Amino acid sequence: MIGFHGCDLDTYENVLYKHEGLKASHNSYDWLGNGVYFWENSLDRAGEWAVSYCNRHNKKNLGGRPKEPAVIGAVLSLGHCLDLTDYGSSHILKTGYRILKRELSSLGKSLPVNRGVKGKRDILLRELDCAVIERIHQYNRENNLRPYDSVRGVFIEGDPVYDNSEIMEKTYTQLCIINPNCIKGYFKPLTPDNKWSMV
Repeated sequence: MIGFHGCDLDTYENVLYKHEGLKASHNSYDWLGNGVYFWENSLDRAGEWAVSYCNRHNKKNLGGRPKEPAVIGAVLSLGHCLDLTDYGSSHILKTGYRILKRELSSLGKSLPVNRGVKGKRDILLRELDCAVIERIHQYNRENNLRPYDSVRGVFIEGDPVYDNSEIMEKTYTQLCIINPNCIKGYFKPLTPDNKWSMV
């Protein structure tokens, strides 16, 4: 499988030329849990995210030189995957949710909440989803079950592509790689030659 990772130019150069690995994300709002994130087969979406990320960083004016957007391609093997595009995985999520809810309730704590970002209609901060998936991983460890190497899911985002459509313009499939051995190699994506059609 081919995945694309949006980043800044420094990260791009460190990975491709200095052979460093991509760092796993550990944000509480990462919707597929902790790991290295890729857009499945979507160079354009990874590039769009990289531009947005660098613009946000540069607006904060944290000093140093401005960040430049870049995209890293990767050859991936998903291994033992919690594939949320598979109808059968919904019972795994429901079980993880029930366990998490029961545990937090016994401690007098509330469940995390998925929430939006000011000015956006999409629910982008997925703290509940992240907590449920991380609890599933914990359950597997506690019970000596085979750990998941990756998580795959479809994220519905953006405005309808036309009036009354339920197809959203930024919908994508995302991959969260937990086991670094699933990443078989990195590559520099080529700029498409517009004189030729895609094959």
